[in-house]
Amino acid sequence: MNFIGILASIIFVFLIIGISGLLEKKKILSKESSRKFVHIGVSNWWILAMLFFDNNLWAAVVPALFIVLNYISYKKNIFKSMERGAGKKDLGTVYFAVSLFILSIMTFTKSSSPFIGAMGILIMGYGDGFAAIIGGKYGKHSFKIADSTKSLEGSAAMFVFSFLVSLIIMFVHADQNFLVNSFIIAAVAMFTELFSVFGLDNLTVPLITSYLYYLLSF
Repeated sequence: MNFIGILASIIFVFLIIGISGLLEKKKILSKESSRKFVHIGVSNWWILAMLFFDNNLWAAVVPALFIVLNYISYKKNIFKSMERGAGKKDLGTVYFAVSLFILSIMTFTKSSSPFIGAMGILIMGYGDGFAAIIGGKYGKHSFKIADSTKSLEGSAAMFVFSFLVSLIIMFVHADQNFLVNSFIIAAVAMFTELFSVFGLDNLTVPLITSYLYYLLSF
């Protein structure tokens, strides 16, 4: 199952990247929407990993591979649908792969649970992804933090989607106090994303929200 999982994972990720590039080429998605399509889509790899991998070393193979590939793409602009292409300060795609690697190593173990990693990765995918899309399209109340432009609408979307992701994961995992805990996790996710710049939210949001979920429910 582990070998099949690696093969299925690679096909899945490249399929998401390919679809995103095609939608951007056909003008169905903008450049930024294309990036977030990849961002949201790839986060679902964690669900695939939970179905196939039975230990942390196998689960970490694919993220390790994409740390290298994403860095090469960042330098050479290979996967255009997931690169910003403006400046070289944002290593967000690399940081996201690093988060996947760290949480795979830490949570696909007998003493932990991949649900912990799912919390951080899916909040990052859906919360941050839709925050950027909604903030970019409907953000009327914008402000600057460092060199990043944020908006109240985007932050609200980050909270809402983080709350929904947290609620679903806690419900599936049969956690107690899932409403209150989901609210806490979503609030922390929103503020973490708000004050993380240069793509660092791809590290800070998954790791902090996963750890918070561990503290609250395990």
